[in-house]
Amino acid sequence: MKLKFDRNEISGAFGDIGTDLPLIVGIILVSGLNPTNVFFMFGLMQILSGLFYGLPMPVQPLKAVAIIAISQNLSGDIIIGAGLAIGIFMLLLTLTGLINRLANVIPESVIRGIQFGLGINLVILAIIKYVPADGLNGYILSSVGFLIIILLLGNRKFPPAVPVILLGILYALFFKVDPLSIAKTFNLQFPAAEIPKIHSVLVGFIILAIPQIPLSLGNSILATQKVSEDLFPEKKIKVKDVSYTYSFMNIINPFFSGLPVCHGSAGMMGHYTFGGRTGGSVIIYGLFYLIIGLFFCSRFDQFVLIFPLPILGVILIFEGFSLSKLIKKTVTKNDLIVALLVGFIAIGFKNGYLIGLIFGTILHYVINKLVSKS
Repeated sequence: MKLKFDRNEISGAFGDIGTDLPLIVGIILVSGLNPTNVFFMFGLMQILSGLFYGLPMPVQPLKAVAIIAISQNLSGDIIIGAGLAIGIFMLLLTLTGLINRLANVIPESVIRGIQFGLGINLVILAIIKYVPADGLNGYILSSVGFLIIILLLGNRKFPPAVPVILLGILYALFFKVDPLSIAKTFNLQFPAAEIPKIHSVLVGFIILAIPQIPLSLGNSILATQKVSEDLFPEKKIKVKDVSYTYSFMNIINPFFSGLPVCHGSAGMMGHYTFGGRTGGSVIIYGLFYLIIGLFFCSRFDQFVLIFPLPILGVILIFEGFSLSKLIKKTVTKNDLIVALLVGFIAIGFKNGYLIGLIFGTILHYVINKLVSKS
């Protein structure tokens, strides 16, 4: 697929920012990681993914890793070590062929359920945390942003993400930040190499990798491959393709203090929903983070304020709904029941993605056996 860099790709580039930016900032603030390294490597992985796949195959922070790291104030060493541990583990699954066996065992209805649960969780996060972030102003800002997206969604001539992002920037410049303070953050810095410690890799595997791996299998690899099949069937992306790039990103990133990352079905839907149809949207998105990393990390906490949470929340709402709607692709009534149950488990339980993955797979085969006997 030929790369494009038109207005729709620019709009699609920001379809996943509501998920990524708050998590990245949160991890940096609690871990003490070098923001230049984090933003630069995150942007570089986006660009490489866009070039390799030629379609909007985004790169995201690992969500379980991010949530645990932020909630427990984990050090940067452990986070980086976990990334390397996850990369090696997933590479072993891929090289041994186990990832393909898992893909064959886990039914599509379970994958649709995981997508549904993740989509609704993103919507809930946006409504509870992001939209109310600035009080009454936040509700007004998000309502205007919501209206703009409703009016322009699907419009290839005037795609919605750019005007919504500009609205947020104007709001921030008037109410939240001093333009001069933003200008003062401009300072060229380069990322530095670093070798992860073996102790950190082992501790990171236990604390962060084990909770993350089920979500990575279900969403980052299997669900992402399924979304690419839904949206771009001509590309014929295989499970092992997604698994390989997932693995290599997490093997490379730790040596430059980059965050543990993944692909994501929600991210691909976000890029697609807001207009992205080629790898150009992901490359543009990556350049955005490269620029932050190289030029605006001396006071990155000030710079990121120009992207208000209520605006990120509105984008996240549409990303989540677009992902959750894929549940309608379930073929039979029994598949829909399994998918809904998996989705509600993912929404309502701690470690819900793991529980839903196991329970839904077992339920699928039990139902099929009962139907075949009758």
